[in-house]
Amino acid sequence: MWQQIQQSLVQSIERVITKIVTLLPGIVAFVLALIIFAAISWVFAMAIRRLLIAIRFDERLSQERSSLAEWSPGSTPTVLVVRTVFWCGIIIGVLVGVSAFEAASAEAGISAYIFGYVPRVVGAAILLFAGNIIARFLSRTVLISGVNMNLQYARLLSLGVKWLVLVLTAAMVLDHLAIGGQIVDLAFGILFGGIVLALSLSVGLGSRELVTRSLEREASRPVEVPTEERKIHHF
Repeated sequence: MWQQIQQSLVQSIERVITKIVTLLPGIVAFVLALIIFAAISWVFAMAIRRLLIAIRFDERLSQERSSLAEWSPGSTPTVLVVRTVFWCGIIIGVLVGVSAFEAASAEAGISAYIFGYVPRVVGAAILLFAGNIIARFLSRTVLISGVNMNLQYARLLSLGVKWLVLVLTAAMVLDHLAIGGQIVDLAFGILFGGIVLALSLSVGLGSRELVTRSLEREASRPVEVPTEERKIHHF
């Protein structure tokens, strides 16, 4: 019995060591590819940073009143562009590293799955970007319209519209990435319905006095009684 246990332990250790030795070249290739592309991305990002500083990119955007700084109020547009370039290079390095890992370790199917998932990630990023732009645009439009109409709850209504669009965008992104399944649909229905209910209650309670005054004004308006000449008779 003890010999069988000892034999099974030795076989398990041998299998683990064999698997590690098999995967070790792929891991080294992945790390090297990631380090090389990180260095290239850093050099390229620094070159882009010097170029943007030389052409006074921040000053030109501030003169044109661009809304790029709203995405990150604590960072300048130059820093945002540099970070975007750097992380794009890192993502490319990860993809190259995965391909190198598969080639060095003879693990088939990894790169096919990841490269097949990349279009979903790109589509989700585009949806997220477009949803944020639409949310900001609708929020400002509702806020300006509410202020022009002298509504006291204009800011709350603007915030509610913004979060409605953001929640819808988040649900679309998760559905596009095939994450969550039915849980995402259920959570989206609960959040969306809750936000609509909260907005309806806030608008209804906030405009209660306005509706009361309108009804009182209509009720106090004198009713015109038609004279004999204005009466309509059937033939």
